[in-house]
Amino acid sequence: MVIHRIFNFSAGPAVLPLPVLEEAQRDLIALPGVGMSVTEISHRSKTFEALLTRAIEDFRELSGLPANYKVMLLQGGASLQFSMVPMNLLTDGRPADYVDTGTWADKAIAEARKVGDVRVTGSTKADGYSRIPSAAEVSLTAGAAYVHITTNNTIEGTQWKTLPETGDIPLVADASSDILSGPLDFSRFGVIYAGAQKNLGPSGVTLVIVRDDLLARSTSTLPTMMSYKVLAENNSLYNTPNTFGIYLLGLTMKWLKSLGGVAGIAAINVRKAGMLYAEIDRTGFYRGTAQKESRSLMNVTFRLPSEDLEKRFDKEATAAGLDGLKGHRSVGGMRASIYNAFPTEGVSALVEFMKEFERKNG
Repeated sequence: MVIHRIFNFSAGPAVLPLPVLEEAQRDLIALPGVGMSVTEISHRSKTFEALLTRAIEDFRELSGLPANYKVMLLQGGASLQFSMVPMNLLTDGRPADYVDTGTWADKAIAEARKVGDVRVTGSTKADGYSRIPSAAEVSLTAGAAYVHITTNNTIEGTQWKTLPETGDIPLVADASSDILSGPLDFSRFGVIYAGAQKNLGPSGVTLVIVRDDLLARSTSTLPTMMSYKVLAENNSLYNTPNTFGIYLLGLTMKWLKSLGGVAGIAAINVRKAGMLYAEIDRTGFYRGTAQKESRSLMNVTFRLPSEDLEKRFDKEATAAGLDGLKGHRSVGGMRASIYNAFPTEGVSALVEFMKEFERKNG
């Protein structure tokens, strides 16, 4: 049977590596040597604990994560972490600093304010979130509990290129949409979290990384399932985790290693984004919405001369097998999400479509 796959530009859940899907399909009925599906085995079994351990070890290898960090594979998405971060780290009355660079950063701020004192110490909201603030525009609070950033802004198409200097204040990051897409010094962070459904695997798994010393901030009064300390002590197995999602995340880590790790995928991502931005900038028919120095390698956002043309572009692109290009409803326009697993040939197909669309409508 021939299976036809279109090019999926969705912002998430996003495209998964074809080799990962093929291996999961092959072993779905029964894992080799086990006789049961991975969806059926106990999360307390040696088989699953080996899958979990391998997934975490491969992530550590790929990321270069220092030994003094705990890795947890949880549930609830980044949206739950918007609450868990302040619940675990805002425990001694100090304020938290948040840098507001987009819709998801704004949501994180709103949730943290329900827990404690939050100060927005840098924002590009006045510029429509079209850029990342400069270092001079971020004024940190002395003695803050932590500083929070969103490393890549999926809706607005912007990405941090240089991390803010926070000194002794722990840096916390929502890295959902660009984790393992390029080199990152994880030792700069106190906490990093990421929904898996863009670069790590399927929806339903959330990667949470916490530096060991910060676990002491998780107080005993926290609900058990909201405590980093408890979840870390139980190796993500306090309750039943998303076993199938963790299995797929592990396969994705193996796939990344086969490409040469983070260095290998970074070169691919730079090339893909470069192809697309070159077409956007070629004539002026298409207009990138993010300022060039802040452009994301993961989410390429652009506009056409009119909304009518954007509707036509989306309709014709979908018919041509280029799906998910409509921009987020809050900002309109177009958005091509080209995460790690998105194939280079899909970007080439979009570029050719854009050229032909401009020829007919420009």
